[in-house]
Amino acid sequence: MKIKNLKKGMLLGVFVLASTVVLAQETKMVGGAEMYPTKNIVENAVNSKDHTTLVAAVKAADLVETLQSDGPFTVFAPTNKAFDALPEGTVEMLLKPENKEKLQAVLTYHVIAGKMDAKALMDAVKNGMGKAMLKTVNGEELTVMQKGKKLWIMDAKGNKAKVTIADVYQSNGVIHVINTVLLP
Repeated sequence: MKIKNLKKGMLLGVFVLASTVVLAQETKMVGGAEMYPTKNIVENAVNSKDHTTLVAAVKAADLVETLQSDGPFTVFAPTNKAFDALPEGTVEMLLKPENKEKLQAVLTYHVIAGKMDAKALMDAVKNGMGKAMLKTVNGEELTVMQKGKKLWIMDAKGNKAKVTIADVYQSNGVIHVINTVLLP
């Protein structure tokens, strides 16, 4: 009888622990839509009014299937305003079918293999004495820095993006919304 009660107690403990993890990864509002930690990156991103350009680019680059896979991925997701700040005609040029490889290079420069929430990024910066170098899916590096309590990402060209919304958890990773498009 004691073993049976012990098993029930262990199962209850596992359930409580699992529930706590899910609650810790609460939904966040991004672009006027709730982002659910039970949905994947694409399923959530398509609902954000602030990421319509990014979603269109992901579709044009044939990266939807990749970002719906198990991952995990860390995505630095530029807003529509970030894309609008690029030189005139840049987005239109990148969305053309003949520029698919360039578009893929830009988009995969915003993706890190693995799941790095803000705490993990800040720890990496601390361990790197003020900055952390992250290898992107396209093979190039991004530099992560911290100013006050905010994370900043710098690309190879010296452009800096501020993380405006951190820790938007997904079933296959985490998104950090940024205010600048990063360029390899």
